[in-house]
Amino acid sequence: MKRILIAAAALVALPAQAQGPASWTTPTAPFKVAGNLYYVGSTGISVWLITTPQGHILIDGGMPGAAVQIEKSITELGFKPKDVKLLLATHAHIDHVGGTADLKADTGAQLVAMAQDKAALETGTYPGSEDVKALNFKPAKVDRVIRDGEVVALGGVKLTAHLTPGHTAGCTTWTFPVTDQGRKLDALLYCSTSVAANRLVSKTRGPQYPGIVDDYRKAFAKLKTLKADMFLAPHAEQFGLDAKRTKLGQGPNPFVDPTELQTRVAASEADFRRDLARQEEAAK
Repeated sequence: MKRILIAAAALVALPAQAQGPASWTTPTAPFKVAGNLYYVGSTGISVWLITTPQGHILIDGGMPGAAVQIEKSITELGFKPKDVKLLLATHAHIDHVGGTADLKADTGAQLVAMAQDKAALETGTYPGSEDVKALNFKPAKVDRVIRDGEVVALGGVKLTAHLTPGHTAGCTTWTFPVTDQGRKLDALLYCSTSVAANRLVSKTRGPQYPGIVDDYRKAFAKLKTLKADMFLAPHAEQFGLDAKRTKLGQGPNPFVDPTELQTRVAASEADFRRDLARQEEAAK
């Protein structure tokens, strides 16, 4: 997780054409995680496909320009990009929704987002750092605004949106059912609770957005109440994607670990406290 914080913070200082770490845009073969859940992201940035008889759901859109590779991955798995009916997001940052506008145009899918991230998606900016053009992305119109606890459904699959703010004001953790080898499991796609490029406190500019510190604390409190058989995340490093992928088909599904959510949340909360203390000290 430390690597992610460094990479995201570094992106702020890069020029407009910056693309972040190479892994964020490096293609990788798509694969089935379990049941109707598939990975169609890059080596470092997660994008998730959930298939249903009535069409498909895509969560996150990768970096700008990622739509072509994501659509290729969907096709390689035997599905049609045009059958994607819903586009969801974990949070409105360039590395996770940079390709969303193109995906929406190509598929005709409906974009669904938490109310607090609507403005960022529709302006293509990083709230509080609108002057940092390297963080801008192609804007996309939100078709359906959702609130905390709302359910999004398609083809018999129901996903619940949990507002876990801080990383962005509308950071959304998604929970949904997955069947693996006849077992019904609860999957959780964590939004992110890393501080990354966010200002928690600042002597000159103020916080990234009002109430951000309290929001992070609310997110940690909520995540501690949730349970998951399968923990997923927006960055490969946040949930050991590479190691798990290599073990698929060699025994029990390596993506199934009911302890991982709380282990990861505890580590992230400790990182948050250190970052907060560091920024508070710098702001004196």
